[in-house]
Order: sequence, then C-alpha cells, then structure tokens
Amino acid sequence: MVGITETVLRDGHQSLIATRMRTRDMLPAAERLDAIGYRSLEVWGGATFDVCLRFLREDPWERLRLLKRAMPRTPLQMLLRGQNLVGYRHYADDLVRKFVAESARQGIDIFRVFDALNDPRNMEVALAAVKKSGARAQATICYTQSPVHTLEAFVQLGHRLAEMGADELCVKDMAGFLPPAEGASLVRALRTEVGLPVVVHTHSASGMSTLTCLAVAEAGATAVDAALSPFAGGASQPPTETLVGAMRGTSLDPKLPLDALGDLAAYFGTVMDRYRPLLNLRSLQTDPGILTHQIPGGMLSNLLSQLAEQDAFDRLAEVLVEVPRVRADLGYPPLVTPTSQIVGIQAVINVLTGARYRQVTQEVRDYVRGLYGTPPAPIDPELYRTVTASSPAITGRPADLLAPEMTKAIAEVRALVPAADEAEALSYALFPAVYRSYRSAVDRGLTVDVLTAAALGVVGALRTAPAPPAGPASSMEGLGRMSPWAHEGRARLHSQRRWVDATARRTRR
Repeated sequence: MVGITETVLRDGHQSLIATRMRTRDMLPAAERLDAIGYRSLEVWGGATFDVCLRFLREDPWERLRLLKRAMPRTPLQMLLRGQNLVGYRHYADDLVRKFVAESARQGIDIFRVFDALNDPRNMEVALAAVKKSGARAQATICYTQSPVHTLEAFVQLGHRLAEMGADELCVKDMAGFLPPAEGASLVRALRTEVGLPVVVHTHSASGMSTLTCLAVAEAGATAVDAALSPFAGGASQPPTETLVGAMRGTSLDPKLPLDALGDLAAYFGTVMDRYRPLLNLRSLQTDPGILTHQIPGGMLSNLLSQLAEQDAFDRLAEVLVEVPRVRADLGYPPLVTPTSQIVGIQAVINVLTGARYRQVTQEVRDYVRGLYGTPPAPIDPELYRTVTASSPAITGRPADLLAPEMTKAIAEVRALVPAADEAEALSYALFPAVYRSYRSAVDRGLTVDVLTAAALGVVGALRTAPAPPAGPASSMEGLGRMSPWAHEGRARLHSQRRWVDATARRTRR
C-alpha cells in the first residue's frame, strides 16, 4: 500500500495560481479532505506564508489554526526551507527554533525540511527543532542531474540526514525530470542502505511524473505527492484521482475512495474557476525541454517576466542555453528557491549584457563567498577569484555569522502591536516590511472581505459601463473576458521579485 500526500492546499495552487487560494476557499472542503484517508495533507510553508501577508492580507498562523481545527485526524504537513524557514535568506538559529516550535504547537505534524544546496548544515538546526517539538522530521534530498549528483552521492546524503535524526526521507524532484527507472533505483537504494521510509515529490511539467510515481511506488516508496485534478498537471503534481485509479486493486492500492475524491475535485473545480484569471496556460503545458535544461516551471515564469521587462523576449533561447552554463560555473546547485533565481537572473544578465559576468549580482557574490552554504561541486576558479578578491569567502556554516534575532523582533513588533504574541513576532522577523504593510491594512480595516467587495464593485461597474468610443487600441485589448482587476493582479504577479528580501543584505552582514 502506498500513501498519498495531498498538495491541493499548498503546492497545487502555488504551482498554478501563484499561491493565491484564500483560506475561505479551503475550509468548505476541509472536513471531506480529512475523511479521505490521506497519509498527510500539505497545507503550509513554501510561499504560503509570504503570500498570505503580502497579497491576501491574511494571517498565516490563523490559516493553520483553522485548518487544524477543521482537519484534526489527518497529519498536516509543511515545506520548510531549512535555515531559510519560509523566507529567502538565512535566519538566526534562535528564530529557526522558535518558528518550528510555534508551527508544531499550532498544528504542523510533519516538517519537510530541505536546503537548496543539499547542505546538511543548513538543515541540522531545523531538524533538531522538529525532533524536539515531537513532530515528524522528513529530511529532503533535492533531486537534480549533474556530473556530481550520482546515486552514491544521494545515498551518502541520506545517511547523513538519518544520522541527524530524520524520521523519513523525501526525494524532491522540483522540475519533474526524475525518470521512472532512476527514481525506482534511488528509492530502492535509500530504503535498502539507509533504512528510512521514502516519500517522493515530483511535478508534471515534463509529462513523466505519473509514470515516475508508479515506478517509485513499485520500488518501495512509502508515499507519493499528488494534487486533486483541478489543481494538478503541468507545473503542479500528478492528479490524485489518476494515481489512485492506476493503483486500484493492486498491492500498491492507496485505498482512497474515488467517488469522494471526485466530489472534492468538483468542489475545487469551482474554486479554480474563481482564480482562473491568475492561471497562466503555460503552467499547464507539458514541456519535455525540461529534460535537458532542468528549469522548473516557476523559474521559467520568472525568466519570461525578466525578458519581457527588458523587451528581450526573443532572447529566451539564448538564456535557456546560458542557464546550464551558469549552473555549472556555480558548482551545479539544484534549481530550487533561492538558487533557481540566483542562477536565472545571472543567466539573463549574461545574455543581455553580451559578456559573461561583466555584471555579477549581489546574490551570486554571496553564493560564491559561501553565504548560502557549500555548493555540490567547486565553483569556476576565475569567477571565484573575481568575487573573493574584494570580499573573502567563508568556510563555516553561514548561520554561525548571524546574531540572535527573536528578542529584537519581539521588541520591535510590540512597538507596533503592544499585545503581539510570539507568532506575530515571527511574522515580523521573517518579513518586517511586509508585516508592517499587512498590519497597516488590517488596522485601517482593509480586510479580505472589504478588499474583495471593493474589487468586485469596481469590476461590476466596469462591466456595466458603456463601450468606449472607437479609436486607438485600448490597453486592455486582447484580454478577452479577464477583468481589469484580474489583469492587474496578473501583472503584479509577473513583475514581483518575491525572492528578493529588502532586508537580506543588511541582516546577512
């Protein structure tokens, strides 16, 4: 029997509609999700924390509490970026420990902990905190392909994570290019040589994910990730119903009720209808090119956005060639947040300036200096010399350079909100500027319901307004039925650079 981790409440909508599903659209399905019999429900982490505060004006902690109350039987799971937590920089150890403890207290049962470089040092404090909280520590191996990412290397990493106290392992295929046979070999090796349960997470962008999920299940995977069909496919996970149907009646049968899954899919179909203006069709398309360039869907969207801003969309083919070259220069990091953005932005700059590394981003400089951790392979010697000539590299664990942050965060947030608790202090510590904007909106009464009502009122007025007189083409031409409100939302999505934390450079020093 293979378990299913359902991702519709986290990665499913993060992959397809930029994490915009609101809590109020999740809760009506919560009781039915809880009754299905999933191994776990992924509901938190990744980009959800940031987006709740920044765009939805929701309290992410309240979302977690409400979901836990509505789904008490099924373990709730979150994605934790190791020392980065749910942000885009390294945070101090005291903040990591407090965040994990509070997340477990408010409802997280399983923490999927990963690091973009597969550097165990960036996972050790988080994993220890998970163990101390009594939750399940699911340590993650970010799958990628390169000359140094061999089966033996992945197994060695699995051993190290087991020694650090992991309860189980996750093979995280961020872009969806893990071949079925290779996935099966990796799962068998980890199960046999490390001895821990193995969960496999993949994406459907290359078209292989369903085949891979079946292959790893037959090889002994404990569970696989899937999303209910309205939020499945493309940049998301394979459909839950498809996998359950494919394994039905076999020794792998997850024994989940297809009729109940169909009812849930119907509900989430209506949810998707409400968010459809945010859905970029490219996110649903199969792209076998991923098998060669290894670029995840979210990273590709960012590349397209950057090129569009520079009126250089026709340079995409050059950028797709440059990305693997930059990745090789940087020691073959897996392409996952934040390394995917670090590699992608530098590749775009290299192409548009016409000279490789004529301009080097601050993020690449920090990476080369070791502030993100140890790369899987040595960095290009010339690039290394160029960067470290003015700023020396570090050899220790990056977080060892950071002073404690929690006490300062509590003092600062209570200057804004005198009754703020530790959860609010954590929100402030992770995203100070975003939290200030969120609190300002809340204090002015700009709640989710108020913002939505105002937006719908504007849209309704625009829809009933008389047609504009004939003349020059409108800036809205070609948008079809998309409302101006939805168009603005999509434009903001494409222009936001959410991986850049305005405070990162100040706090990293």
